[in-house]
Amino acid sequence: MALREAMDYASDGDTLVVTKLDRLARSVQHLGEIVDELEGKNGGLRSLDLGLDTSNSTGRLMLTVLGSVAQFEREMMLERQREGAAKAKAPGRYKRRKPAAQLHAEQIVALFAEATSRREVADQLALSERSVYRALKRRKADA
Repeated sequence: MALREAMDYASDGDTLVVTKLDRLARSVQHLGEIVDELEGKNGGLRSLDLGLDTSNSTGRLMLTVLGSVAQFEREMMLERQREGAAKAKAPGRYKRRKPAAQLHAEQIVALFAEATSRREVADQLALSERSVYRALKRRKADA
């Protein structure tokens, strides 16, 4: 909203000054649209964090290079995400372990028969009381 107001307020020859370039635009394409609109008003963009000023040819070159690098980094990140997802979907990979209560189900039932409370069983097996409760409930449902 404030950006749109600033763009509408900008008149012939004005320069939009921002502290950080990455806070100005959502994407490289959006940044390009902002710069094009400012140039249409014979204006420019100045970024204080990068010392970038698009009112000269060096600044425009730097903006293009930085935009290209940002786009390249984004594409590389997406490619790594796709590769990771493909690996995760490969058969036999990334299997979850059984919950602790299922691993200790027999022990839980045996100890509960001897102990006076779920808390005691949980303490003896270093489990949560909730895990013990779930294991006992599952055993009761199976019986």
